[in-house]
Amino acid sequence: MNRRVVPIIDQRLPPGPGDELLRAASGELFDTRGRVLRDLRISVTDRCNFRCQYCMPRAVFDSNYKFLPHAELLNFDEITRLARLFVEHGTEKIRLTGGEPLLRKNIEVLVGDLAALKTTAGRNLPVTLTTNGSLLKKKAAALKAAGLARITVSLDALDEAIFKRMNDADYSVADVLAGLKAATEAGFSPIKVNMVVQRGVNDSQIEPMARFFRGTPHVLRFIEYMDVGESNHWQLGQVVPTREVISRIQAIAQIAPCHANYSGEVAKRWRYLDSKGEIGFITSVTQPFCGDCTRARLSTDGKLYTCLFASQGRDLRAQLRSGASDLALSSAIRGVWEARTDRYSEARSDARPSPQKVEMSYIGG
Repeated sequence: MNRRVVPIIDQRLPPGPGDELLRAASGELFDTRGRVLRDLRISVTDRCNFRCQYCMPRAVFDSNYKFLPHAELLNFDEITRLARLFVEHGTEKIRLTGGEPLLRKNIEVLVGDLAALKTTAGRNLPVTLTTNGSLLKKKAAALKAAGLARITVSLDALDEAIFKRMNDADYSVADVLAGLKAATEAGFSPIKVNMVVQRGVNDSQIEPMARFFRGTPHVLRFIEYMDVGESNHWQLGQVVPTREVISRIQAIAQIAPCHANYSGEVAKRWRYLDSKGEIGFITSVTQPFCGDCTRARLSTDGKLYTCLFASQGRDLRAQLRSGASDLALSSAIRGVWEARTDRYSEARSDARPSPQKVEMSYIGG
């Protein structure tokens, strides 16, 4: 496809003796715990066509809910400019999220803009995307042509009644499976399939999901139900610990752990001993991985967050739209990351109350 040329506003100052400000323009960033910035997750819309109870329950996100006006969303040029600055600071991967990112008009154009960026090592920047899969059948080929590297699809049940009860919308399991098929035909492989497990809601689907995706090109990942945001009324008793999920899967198939692909990988990787694929577990509640977290998050309206469970973010959109230079924006990114102390999942059981957390649909999962 023909990619449009994105105007780059590069107002960095030329090097000069003793000009310490230039240090802010590039170079790896480390937070107060020595964690390097490697991943950027960008929420491209706060809207979604599902009303999943663990993310956007209809009781809160109803017909009267005020979503962000389009003018308050970062436009594609603004997103690409910020992404370039993150890449200059060592970011090696970008994931597009939402809300539901495929609701963002012409999302494949943004994918193309981002995929054209180069990492500091000179490699093509991997751009990935997480979707509920309902619109993927229409978009898979265009996303692949634009340069999307990998895709993750959320699917919380195969049972139609359970699935519709969870997503609380007029979409079926068949819609998501059709999206998976289209993505496979477009050349995406492997595709990761995420299942958020809630006790008493969809935990009966653990074994059916494992059986269904075993032996396919897809990597099924079980995610412990997390207390993201304030609207899902999370309770610890609704969490199905990963050790229980593993035990239940081992009752139907032999699996064993395998090495991580890279430092800071979120999912713990396991493989089927009969060589019928891979399976993953994301253990944010029972086995927190804060110590290896390398992810920053950019909200739909341009606020920079350093944790999924954050309560406040740094407004980069205001700087962008007031004419800030690349140097000023890079300095802001550096200041936020180097001041980072987040360890929410490790400290979840602390007695002191935590500040109100931002909703996941606003900063992406």
